Amino acid sequence: MRVKNNLDKLLTIGMSTYDDYDGLYFSIQALQLYHPIARSDNVEILVVDNNPDSEHGKANKNLVEQWIKNGRYIPYTARKTTACRNEIFRNARGRYTISMDSHVLFMNNALESLIQYYAVNPFCRNIVHGPLIYDDLKLASTHFKPEWGGDMYGKWGTDKEKLATNKPFEIPMQGLGVFSCETVNWRGFNKHFKGFGGEEGYIHEKFRLTGGKAICVPQFKWLHRFGRPAGVPYPLQLQDRIWNYFIGWLELYQDENHQMIKDIYNYFKTRIPVQDLDNILNKAKQKMLI
Repeated sequence: MRVKNNLDKLLTIGMSTYDDYDGLYFSIQALQLYHPIARSDNVEILVVDNNPDSEHGKANKNLVEQWIKNGRYIPYTARKTTACRNEIFRNARGRYTISMDSHVLFMNNALESLIQYYAVNPFCRNIVHGPLIYDDLKLASTHFKPEWGGDMYGKWGTDKEKLATNKPFEIPMQGLGVFSCETVNWRGFNKHFKGFGGEEGYIHEKFRLTGGKAICVPQFKWLHRFGRPAGVPYPLQLQDRIWNYFIGWLELYQDENHQMIKDIYNYFKTRIPVQDLDNILNKAKQKMLI
């Protein structure tokens, strides 16, 4: 993915959102209240709104444009998909970019620790993560284990030994509630992705195949709101997730017989009718010109 930017700032903190005004409000205000760097003229807060015409969208626009002096609001309606996070990087003005869910809070010194990591790793080609902190503010998950479960690739894991060193370390993958990279080195989600899900693991492998690594910075800690008492406002279709898995890994390897393609098929063949699974795979192969 080619990023065309005038990178005149140090850091872009970007959020892609869909009908989550409450989460967005508190995430932005927490950045301003508890992280002085986020109020700096050298940092921008960028909101990509995937449903700008809703009441949430109107409130998001008003918040960012009226009250956030270093904020920018971008409506995006071309497609409703997790891949709209590409627009964060496409529009970023920071040398480094953070993509965060619009319901995330950062622990003290998290942003500074990320900037310090980049300072000692110039021309960084890595995708950079931090530990997910749970609601007790103690338990943490440093990475995703590359295993299947819960209709997705990746299970939460914790490397307590490496976490205790407070030194950055390599991980296989991590949840994408928060991730970062040098803006020009963003590798991009596939343009054919549909709906939501399927991007974990794929994007980490894409960085590895282009000379990077997936890294956990121990102090880059983030708290994620998982609870959705009112339900998820956007459609979650298992078929979309399966499509994304096939599309993503076919993109990476251009090989329908790659072990990952077999693993995707074997995992989901008990979740949907095999005829439907074959149809998704065949269409994905056609789309990726295999």
